[in-house]
Amino acid sequence: MLQALPAASVDPGGFRQAMRQLAGGVCVITAAHGGARTGMTVTSVLSVAMDPPELLVSVNQSASSWPVMQAGRRFGVNVLAGHQGEVAQRFSGQGGLQGEQRYEGALWQRTADGVWLLDGALAALACELVDVHHHRGHALVIGRITGLRIQPPAHGPLLYWQGGYGGLASTPTPTQLV
Repeated sequence: MLQALPAASVDPGGFRQAMRQLAGGVCVITAAHGGARTGMTVTSVLSVAMDPPELLVSVNQSASSWPVMQAGRRFGVNVLAGHQGEVAQRFSGQGGLQGEQRYEGALWQRTADGVWLLDGALAALACELVDVHHHRGHALVIGRITGLRIQPPAHGPLLYWQGGYGGLASTPTPTQLV
């Protein structure tokens, strides 16, 4: 039987374990400003509106990429395919990689307005930062889609679950909505 607890008594470690049960699609957020190019790996991207098309990404304000993203006011959201785990690792900052180093080992294209998009991503979206809501240590960033590229899926998505990267056991066949 589940017992309701006051929020203050919820163990942070237990909450972290509960959230690790939630598999998430993996995206790389890219940002550039004033000669600096950086980015981060995230699993917290969601659609906000279709008209105009907007999305939300949750960014830890202590992330080294946050000041660049905030100053540049434009960013890319690259939805990774199952075979792009190495890109996710590089942008997670593991091994001390920062800034420009994170882009090594993959092919990138720069849009006319300066957004870096990953070749071979399942979807790559160029965004303009339109709003930020600060909550505790995170910035909830609203981005308006200014351009997008969709790759025909030869691979399923890269997923993050239980602290590791993986994919689907089989790739579902897309269905048409009636």
